[in-house]
Amino acid sequence: MTAALLAHQGGWDEILMVLVPIVIFAALLVVANRRANSIEGARGGTGQPEGDGDGDGLGDRGGRAGGPPQPGGPRQPRRGPPPR
Repeated sequence: MTAALLAHQGGWDEILMVLVPIVIFAALLVVANRRANSIEGARGGTGQPEGDGDGDGLGDRGGRAGGPPQPGGPRQPRRGPPPR
């Protein structure tokens, strides 16, 4: 009787097997976000990505990826669909 009771406990043990890892990962995510925000605040971060602020990911070089050559580097091959 005891073995049968331990083998199947009405489903709550299966629910715990799913929920416990989810709760652990959620807690780790919350802790990591708090630490990242406190580090960013201590550094005086503005929440903006580094670079020149236009969001193209090219930094201060300007231009656009695959565009005309910019001072400071060779032309990169164009990626994605051709322009219309």
